[in-house]
Amino acid sequence: NEDYTASIFGENTTTDPRAYTETENFQQALDHLWLLICGALVMFMQAGFAMVESGCCRSKNVQNILLKNLTDVCVGTLGWWATGFAFAFAGPTDAGGTNKANKFIGTETYFFGIDFVHYVDDGTKFPDIAGGGSTLLTWFFQWAFCSAAATIVSGGVAERVNFPGYCIFSWCMTAFVYPVVVAWTWGYGWLGAEGYMDFAGSGIVHMCGGVGALTGAAIAGPRTGRFDDPDAFVPHSLPLVVLGTFILWFGWYGFN
Repeated sequence: NEDYTASIFGENTTTDPRAYTETENFQQALDHLWLLICGALVMFMQAGFAMVESGCCRSKNVQNILLKNLTDVCVGTLGWWATGFAFAFAGPTDAGGTNKANKFIGTETYFFGIDFVHYVDDGTKFPDIAGGGSTLLTWFFQWAFCSAAATIVSGGVAERVNFPGYCIFSWCMTAFVYPVVVAWTWGYGWLGAEGYMDFAGSGIVHMCGGVGALTGAAIAGPRTGRFDDPDAFVPHSLPLVVLGTFILWFGWYGFN
């Protein structure tokens, strides 16, 4: 006989229209807090990638490596906000209301943050609710994975790609390439409709980033003199590599 209370998460319409109970409110709050913590851990992996990559390269290229890792987060955020999240998770859906109607990408909403929040006549705004949770929260959590996928490529093309070209890649990766892969899988596109499951993202985040890194490395080719004088290309800072590895290890607890 719990008292019904108003909820910042909207009405519970799973069985009948009513406000959430205090217990349901508490459970929702814990769910949101958990995803915020896990998303922050995944985002912190960017520091690990930066340390591992900068430690493995030559000292003269450290600043370039660090700048590219920062670019992945900054440009990637804009790409994921502008079109990436919409391509990945928006409708339209099929008659069942779950799988994407076109099996490919979303086209219905969320572009440039549209419909992340809703407004009522008195000017009050409240978050969009999708699947029982805030769309803003889902955007944040999935953004962390998106930027991680782009950063994986940074290590594959280290010391071989100029900065303007990498900015263009980072935008394309986060605004279209990675979102399409997510749309097929976590977004219930053609693979998701067939029952595809990938809880930790190995076939989505890591494979998408890994294929991008392999493609970039194949196009850029080896660094000049890489196989003529291998000693000139030894990692310049093993402490950075080890510290970065521990940060990645720590971040994977949120990732998985």
